[in-house]
Amino acid sequence: MGNVVLNLEMSKINEMKNYYAKQLLDKNIPGSVFAAKTSACMITAYKSGKVLFQGNGSESEAGKWGSSTGSVPSKTSSAAGKTKSTAKGDLPAGIGGMSAIGSDEVGTGDFFGPITVVAAYVRKEDIPLLKELGVRDSKDLNDEKIISIAKVIKDVIPFSLMTLKNEKYNQVQRSGMSQGKMKALLHNQAILNVLEKISPAKPEAILIDQFVQPSTYFQHLKGQKAIANKDVYFSTKAEGIHLAVAAASILARYAFIQYIDKLSEAAGFKIPKGAGAQVDVAAAKLILNKGRECLPSFVKLHFANTDKAIAIVNKKRN
Repeated sequence: MGNVVLNLEMSKINEMKNYYAKQLLDKNIPGSVFAAKTSACMITAYKSGKVLFQGNGSESEAGKWGSSTGSVPSKTSSAAGKTKSTAKGDLPAGIGGMSAIGSDEVGTGDFFGPITVVAAYVRKEDIPLLKELGVRDSKDLNDEKIISIAKVIKDVIPFSLMTLKNEKYNQVQRSGMSQGKMKALLHNQAILNVLEKISPAKPEAILIDQFVQPSTYFQHLKGQKAIANKDVYFSTKAEGIHLAVAAASILARYAFIQYIDKLSEAAGFKIPKGAGAQVDVAAAKLILNKGRECLPSFVKLHFANTDKAIAIVNKKRN
């Protein structure tokens, strides 16, 4: 599927909105002016002035309104090319401009909520498009921006989401599985899913945001029926090396935000993120409202926050 981005004045975007009046979608995309679907492609115009055309007829449709900004070749910094990977030595020169699968996870340090892992495939041709859409490390983006970007890129790039819910997390953690092994299994499965989705195409590289030494990562995967191990690289801060990892981090955080919203609805109050004092108070409130037996479906029980929350409850009751 082709993708084209135009940068247009708001007057031109309003003209487009009138032009596509009969094809407008009743779609509330954060930051958008309008969304329309024609027989040729999907069109989404944003308040920033960017207009995204998605579909086989995107180039011809975009050509009615201006020239594309999405065809600028991607440049890879020399610094990125020198980043170390303990899996295969140096990362390959120019990896930032390759067609690659990137994977990242969210939620490992949060008391409430699941671990979400996403692997995403970004073709070299789509790198300029993702840059135009504002894709970068999710840690640099607030929730509103993450939601806005994720809603667009989820329809642009192939990806796989793996969600380890609290109940299952607590079950496997009690059985003796480390969080590192959990993450390795999730990353591997998400990558395998994407490889299957894009087949027969093959990525030039697979880049994992490093959370453990590569030798330990593959040790965790011993015994698995299938292991993605060809052209696999590891690096810390990998979201700054390839936009596939940055896109994966955004989609993983988007899924995590959605899940936290569901937990908040179930709890009857807003569930906080992180593992600070605010989650101790929230967990204590949850225990007081619903009983301690509800905790396994909301939190990672082995965190020290569990004991802190119980201490708060005991203090209130006494």
